[in-house]
Amino acid sequence: MKKGRRRVSIPTFCGVDHPGAATEMPMDGAASREKEPAGPVPSGGSIRVLRGFYEGLEMSVDRDWMVIGRGRGADIVIAEPTMSRAHAAIGFDGSHFFVEDLGSTNGTRVNGNREQKSALRDGDEVQLGKLAITVNLPC
Repeated sequence: MKKGRRRVSIPTFCGVDHPGAATEMPMDGAASREKEPAGPVPSGGSIRVLRGFYEGLEMSVDRDWMVIGRGRGADIVIAEPTMSRAHAAIGFDGSHFFVEDLGSTNGTRVNGNREQKSALRDGDEVQLGKLAITVNLPC
């Protein structure tokens, strides 16, 4: 493997890994977390698409760092042309959930305000490009 690259699993549409499938992706600071894992994530969290082709699609938030984007390397892959390949990540820092923009072209908005990184509360609306999702959080 070349220096500065990592081997990652290729997720399916809803973030379930294909057994044995892997690819090399550049180690890009924008698409990888900066800190160690935060520990166990409270169960029961989810995101749901509010509008558009994927309206009603719901996915659980079961990890402390989940990248959302249209690229194959994202944990949640959504084929939305206004989203970047690695658009944003939903994370858990040990006490709070947050969303962080990963240098996307069209930005990330939380309840209508453009944000680089923002704490999330239950019911917040997050817009990634033109895709609108709502977050349902257990804490």
